[in-house]
Amino acid sequence: MHDAVSHIRSEKLTNILSVQSAALKAIHDYMYDHDVVQAMPIILSPETDPLNHPHFDASVVYYGQKLHMTKSMILHKQLSLLNDGVDKIYFMSPNVRLEEGHLKESGRHLFEFTQVDIELKNKTKKDFVKFVDGLIVYVFRFVKRECSDELKALNRVLAAPKLPLRIYESEDLKTKYGENFESIVSEKAKDPFWIMNFKREFYDREDKKRRGYYHNYDMLWPEGYGEALSGGEREWEHEEIVRKMNERKTDLSRYDMYLKVSSQGLIPKTVGGGLGIERMVRFLTGQKHIRDVTLFPRVPGEKIVF
Repeated sequence: MHDAVSHIRSEKLTNILSVQSAALKAIHDYMYDHDVVQAMPIILSPETDPLNHPHFDASVVYYGQKLHMTKSMILHKQLSLLNDGVDKIYFMSPNVRLEEGHLKESGRHLFEFTQVDIELKNKTKKDFVKFVDGLIVYVFRFVKRECSDELKALNRVLAAPKLPLRIYESEDLKTKYGENFESIVSEKAKDPFWIMNFKREFYDREDKKRRGYYHNYDMLWPEGYGEALSGGEREWEHEEIVRKMNERKTDLSRYDMYLKVSSQGLIPKTVGGGLGIERMVRFLTGQKHIRDVTLFPRVPGEKIVF
């Protein structure tokens, strides 16, 4: 408890929170200037990201209905763009992912975190990459200008990356560096960069002419900080969604309403991604572990104090 109190009261955290506030303002300003509508996030839902890797259940039963804590707002982002008057939307979305304790060693995992979740209608991954490239540079420049004293106190030197950010294909990197290619390239890089094509959840679009190629991506921080953003073009055709759910042994009954909407051909073509706020602040401030940038850390496998 003493360490937790010392952390909350520390001058270092004061400086980090100032940087975070500036970064959040820059994000909101950039979205407003680009006509991206903000909507409020949801915390509980009968349908959320299946998160097809090991984790513990995070759900409650309320009046007989099982509601899951949001793992990501991907399905709700797609559904929000059913509105003909909204083409671009974002949420500051709290996420709960009760992942396994060994992930605390990564320095970048929290089981309770926030991401800016963005979705664009009738756009491609090329459009999304360009949009986020601009966002990253805007945030860097704003933070560098507004938080020069805080960055100096944190011994952190920031430089806005040159655009466009570099783009890699995952298969090329895997061939060159092996299975641990993301960590290796992140360690070597001096600017944020993109990696294309990962086999993930049912909602990321697979190329019909090139099965096994997915129109999705990660953006990674340099200096070994790892994943910053994950996203992709989305499946919108009902048959493809069901096929990929079955491939991944996803329980279709958990997505009853989503599948009903998709079966009516209402799901729009969208592209998007989620940028982790705490991970971004960790990089901006040059902190070793993500717990250092949060007031009340929720690190996998660690005891919660407050």
